[in-house]
Amino acid sequence: MFQNKKEKKELEALTNSSTIVAKGTVLEGNIETFGNIRIEGKVIGNIKSKSKVVLSESCVVEGNILAHTAEILGEVRGTIEIADVVVMKATALINGDLITNKMVMESGATFNGQCKMGATIKEIQIGEGERIKPIKQEKTA
Repeated sequence: MFQNKKEKKELEALTNSSTIVAKGTVLEGNIETFGNIRIEGKVIGNIKSKSKVVLSESCVVEGNILAHTAEILGEVRGTIEIADVVVMKATALINGDLITNKMVMESGATFNGQCKMGATIKEIQIGEGERIKPIKQEKTA
């Protein structure tokens, strides 16, 4: 339960790290990170971050998102769970449910789904522990 100073520093360093999925990149699979993540390409899978998720205008996510905070400028098809605040910019297109503590939605943003605000989201577990449900993939013949 208690962490020594070395473990605490390592965890802090992981939380301060950043990952970028570049424009033109298609990533199939789930992403889990302690640090910030910026998506500019396409992700087919779930995203989980103990920090901030930023989805640029060129971004498409086909999966669920679980994070501490989020800024959305692109497209999301899936459930979004944000522990603190989610900001939907004017270019955002969200097709799925949203569970968050606080929300900012700019004029022009499109949101199709149910929204539950003021909800307390359980601690975000990275690695072992509870995982977000996988999205259902359509089978092609």
